Amino acid sequence: MPHLPAATVLNDITVLDLTRVRSGPTCVRQLADWGADVIKIEIPEALEAQGGLSSNRHGSDFQNLHRNKRSLSLNLKDKEGLRIFNQLVEKADIVVENYRPDVKNRLGIDYKNLNKVNQRIILASISGFGQFGPYAKRPGFDQIAQGMGGLMSITGLPNQGPVRAGIPIADLTAGIFCAQGILLALIERQSSGIGQWLHTSLLEAQIFMLDFQSARWLIDKEIPWQAGNNHPTSIPTGVFETSDGYMNIAVAGGPIWHRFCEVIGRPEWLEDQNYIDSKSRSDNRDLLNQEINNITKTENTETWIEKLNEVGVPCGAIYNIEEVFSDPQVQELKMAQPLSTNSSTKSEFVRQPVNLTRTPSSFAVSPPEAGEHTEEILFDLGYTEKDIKELRSKGIV
Repeated sequence: MPHLPAATVLNDITVLDLTRVRSGPTCVRQLADWGADVIKIEIPEALEAQGGLSSNRHGSDFQNLHRNKRSLSLNLKDKEGLRIFNQLVEKADIVVENYRPDVKNRLGIDYKNLNKVNQRIILASISGFGQFGPYAKRPGFDQIAQGMGGLMSITGLPNQGPVRAGIPIADLTAGIFCAQGILLALIERQSSGIGQWLHTSLLEAQIFMLDFQSARWLIDKEIPWQAGNNHPTSIPTGVFETSDGYMNIAVAGGPIWHRFCEVIGRPEWLEDQNYIDSKSRSDNRDLLNQEINNITKTENTETWIEKLNEVGVPCGAIYNIEEVFSDPQVQELKMAQPLSTNSSTKSEFVRQPVNLTRTPSSFAVSPPEAGEHTEEILFDLGYTEKDIKELRSKGIV
């Protein structure tokens, strides 16, 4: 099957995908969903079995990460395998890898070597801690980056102890930032005519995601700590109990505070010295939250959401994952899209969250079986059936 692009945006771009686990595949999925011809290069099945690296290929996690790609099995540790890889590099635009920093040098696929093959090639690398420095060769893992990047110190209830985020946010953001870097390098290449090496890491991505919390330290020298469900600066903002569960309410700024006091039946709070301004509300946060909670418990979540939204006070339900996809707004957005997989079952996956109205993204190709497209990719390079049979016998593909 030739390349079937999921969109027209990147349909003239070829990506060689050497990534594993999550951060790298997240990056490449961004490119695949926007139409790039992604060739996922995998260890030949016999070698993978020997190394114990096989994963649940048909499980939800793998399937979610590897749609819209083709798969080529190739042993990069073999000289002939590396020669085939370089033939692909000659025609490709991008190589993405998330090995430990020294691995690409040992394999001979570092930027210096790739650039000799194709000056227009862009090499994108993701690591745990960066390409250089005392931790460069350490193995990277999302939760380690969450801890070292400060996130776990500000997540969770006060004095609860460190708490990880419920998603692998360092992995995911490193992948997304890497994809952004690739797009920037593609734009720059239009004027320079040459590629470049770009790299990011789980630690860098996690630190960037601290955003205003890092600014509180860098500018104000204030160390933020766990605030639980309370917003650190916008008060009152947090989780409040209702007669049938919980909800979020975000009262940010004076005008919203005025509307909020009126709708919950406490206009006297507008003159209460404990709550008269932002600083007062911050100083008396616990008392204020308890008083609000006593009021919100008197009615159900749906009633409060209707009342508060009617006067423009931001609020919302707190859903489990099933409730997320049952919500009418989420269904209107069509966030879950169907895709028929190789197991002949139709599954749903979350689509790209950006809507390009003229050139949308889609699900065009199911996640590939290991080496599913090996023959067609090698045919495109000029290999014959006899050549491919011989390569298979040697364990090169």
